[in-house]
Amino acid sequence: MSGKLRVLEVNKAYYPHIGGIETVIRQYAEELGRTGGFDVKVLVCRDDRGDMRREKINGVDVTRCGSLGTYFSCPLSMQFIRKFREMAAKADVVHIHVPFPLADAALLFSGFKGKVVVSWHSDVVKQKKLMRLYKPFMHRLLERADRILVATEGHIIGSEYLPGYWDKCVVVPYGIVPEDYRKTVRDGFLEEKCCYENSVKVLFSGRLVYYKGIDVLIEAFRDVKGCELFISGAGELEAELKARVKHSEIEDRVHFLGFLPQKELRRAFADCDIFVLPSVERSEAFGIVQLEAMVYGKPVINTALPSGVPYVSLHGDTGMTVPPSDAGALAFAINRLADDRELREEMGEAAAERVDKVFNEKIVIERLCGVLSGRL
Repeated sequence: MSGKLRVLEVNKAYYPHIGGIETVIRQYAEELGRTGGFDVKVLVCRDDRGDMRREKINGVDVTRCGSLGTYFSCPLSMQFIRKFREMAAKADVVHIHVPFPLADAALLFSGFKGKVVVSWHSDVVKQKKLMRLYKPFMHRLLERADRILVATEGHIIGSEYLPGYWDKCVVVPYGIVPEDYRKTVRDGFLEEKCCYENSVKVLFSGRLVYYKGIDVLIEAFRDVKGCELFISGAGELEAELKARVKHSEIEDRVHFLGFLPQKELRRAFADCDIFVLPSVERSEAFGIVQLEAMVYGKPVINTALPSGVPYVSLHGDTGMTVPPSDAGALAFAINRLADDRELREEMGEAAAERVDKVFNEKIVIERLCGVLSGRL
């Protein structure tokens, strides 16, 4: 262990919990461990009730504290606060992923004097009343932090809170391993589901929840020609969205694929012609699914949210960006790309190149190592 930097990664949950932040933390923990220069431990809460559990997952030591339940999307656990104090005392760097109010409190009560790195994944958007209570603790955490990591510059500009801490912020993008994706066999996964020959295949992937803007996408599709839409994902709005499709009389051109396992989802990305991320709220802070389409050379249509979303796929370069909740503009963008195969291919090539140069996991982990070790 001599000479290794001891890092404590702190979040609500960890793999096999499914979520974008959980995917990022797993990537950080495993890859930092593989570099040989870091001793990484992970502290999270259990998804369910029960006693504390320790386990090793792909070489990473994970401690899951018992909780009294989840309230306002945050677990409640006194055990977590006690365990944080114990584990932080043996760490050189504590890396907290926010929003996670319980971790703010744990740091405050721990007396930890070492380096604190905060990964700011998004503002708290939905629980506005809770923010009145949480805001003082959040600002205290940001003042205490030595570095604040954001995935794009848009996370700073679009935040209500980060501009005052700009000097502490460092951009460390989310990343993927391009080679893993490009192993996928392109076998016409979507093509075989089309109702019409020569349809341009438009794909959405994500949870079927309010901020994803799928209702806007369905409305837009009423004015889209020569395309078929594939919706991958599950969620609370599934029945309502299917009813919208039926009411709009476009059932022959809109296909609900349900939740797709990783292998099938990658086949879908590889076979689509256009990927659309029509999100309407800042809750969509980045959209890793954009990278998953771009790596296969697919143009992306996203929305001009005050978040990191339009900084991932760039308007006029790797795709098109439209105003949120604007079905007309979204329909125009889909039709524009559907009508011009050469433009789709040109933007798709630029998209794949951007993933290789900016969002490659190797580059991301190098930057993260630089921050944790004090070089950045």
